[in-house]
Amino acid sequence: MAAAFYFGGVGAGFFASFDKSDLTIRLPSQEACVKHGATRPYSAMGHMAGTITRLAFQKHITDRVNVYLDGEYAFALPALAAAQLSMGEYLDDDAIARLHAQDDRQKAYDRALRYLSYRPRSQAEVRRNLLAAGLAADLVEATLARLAAQGYLNDAEFARFWVENRQQFRPKGGQALRGELRQRGVDSETVEAALTDLDAAASAYEAARPRAIRLAALAQADPTVFRRKLGDFLLRRGFDYEVVKETVARLLRELQDPAQ
Repeated sequence: MAAAFYFGGVGAGFFASFDKSDLTIRLPSQEACVKHGATRPYSAMGHMAGTITRLAFQKHITDRVNVYLDGEYAFALPALAAAQLSMGEYLDDDAIARLHAQDDRQKAYDRALRYLSYRPRSQAEVRRNLLAAGLAADLVEATLARLAAQGYLNDAEFARFWVENRQQFRPKGGQALRGELRQRGVDSETVEAALTDLDAAASAYEAARPRAIRLAALAQADPTVFRRKLGDFLLRRGFDYEVVKETVARLLRELQDPAQ
């Protein structure tokens, strides 16, 4: 025994028959959808295969092309992928699935490149970003592998960049740098390799000198307080106690005796 049902809202639904004997729902033909006035894209109702009847660039995203099958919008693709298609070409479900997978890979890759455009990133940072966007784990790993193969992802280079950048613009001690790199998912061995050439004493001096100059009057009036304030500043920057002690003493001598 069969019964007919209408699915969806006004102007956007479709009719289907339900056969109680075998508990299956039979979707209508495209012609039936048109006859009953359903305006929902045919592909959205489970029918994907069809003949390409139109390829049109999108108005707002000009590097993507809308693909129409049998007169109705079906999906969009990057322009390079769409360039491989031709009017009148028949696409079966498998071909469309491959096109969708290709599009998903390109979208993930493009998203990762945009994320990398602001500054170098660790592999873990890019992975977190892509997963947070809701991408499947296997797609994320494939994207990371592609980026690494092309030289866009390299944790060793990223760690060296991070250390050099910090020393140039905001000097920090090894302890702080280790913490920052580990937060970004860089493994311990790579972190230690990046810190091999770090000159902690020189970095501490460069970090503390501007602060010491601002505390110059205190160096004369109350050296004890000067040592405490400047020492606390350097400890917060991740320098170890011995380096802090030597740096504070050096700057105190320079401020107390400018001739040195």
